[in-house]
Amino acid sequence: MTAAQLAAELEVSVRTVYRDVEALHAAGIPLYGDSGHAGGYRLVDGYRTRLTGLTADEAEALFLAGVPGPAADLGLGPVLAAAQLKVRAALPAELRAHADRISARFHLDAPGWYAQHDDAAAEQLPAVAAAVWNRRVLRVTYRRWREPTDVERRLEPYGLVLKAGRWYVAASAGAGGPRVYRVDQILELRTTDEEFIPPDGFDLAAFWAAYQEDFHRRLHTGEAVVLLTPAGAGRLTGAAARAAHATGVTEPDGRLRARLPIESIDHAHDDFLRLGADIEVLEPPELRRRIAATAGALSRTYATPTEEAGTA
Repeated sequence: MTAAQLAAELEVSVRTVYRDVEALHAAGIPLYGDSGHAGGYRLVDGYRTRLTGLTADEAEALFLAGVPGPAADLGLGPVLAAAQLKVRAALPAELRAHADRISARFHLDAPGWYAQHDDAAAEQLPAVAAAVWNRRVLRVTYRRWREPTDVERRLEPYGLVLKAGRWYVAASAGAGGPRVYRVDQILELRTTDEEFIPPDGFDLAAFWAAYQEDFHRRLHTGEAVVLLTPAGAGRLTGAAARAAHATGVTEPDGRLRARLPIESIDHAHDDFLRLGADIEVLEPPELRRRIAATAGALSRTYATPTEEAGTA
């Protein structure tokens, strides 16, 4: 076929055909052009794609990316397995060996170590995923943390996100733009025949990144000044570890003075107590008093009869 014929068939410009032919050549597709009155473009007879364009690294990444747990949650476990078998069969022998080594030596387990199977999320997830895919409005009963806890919502589900083994749906419930809802907090669900159209330019990955940034900004509304032993500093994680590294100054006694972000007095009380004697809270005064009171109560609880008599 000539470029003009291809352009008419595909409803594009001749210039687009020329550009796409060059792209196919660069991808290794044996598409050739003959000049002259009877010339045109043709594909080599008998050509079939066999994924020969994949590099070894790409083949390895493909098999490493197939996480069976989330696929099973979405009802796609058998589909994922079948797709991997087909891709493996189409790979050249050398790349197939790379893929087999990846499968034998690496296994991805997305949920956290102590996470249990979430029956509530598993029950609702396929219906939510179908509504996301088909752009259907959901009517749900949703349980939230503040009163009233159980509320009715009309949701337009834009997309699903798996974070640390837990499923979330980005959905609009009306004015104010999309929000994030935990799938396991959906108590009841009904899929309607009403269709919706997501906002122009909505990007699920960008929305989730902005949501996480805002979540962490709202999460840590205060700070505490603390002294940490080297062992205590080593046990910090996340934002607290980053803050200790950024603000920490070593005192003459070897402890690290640092300013750590805290969510609230209650949360900081519980978090800091797990560090035991490896942390001393200097500020705020209320937090220091709370921890001192708890430490005193623990001391009395675990005091031996001899120690109690000595303090009487």
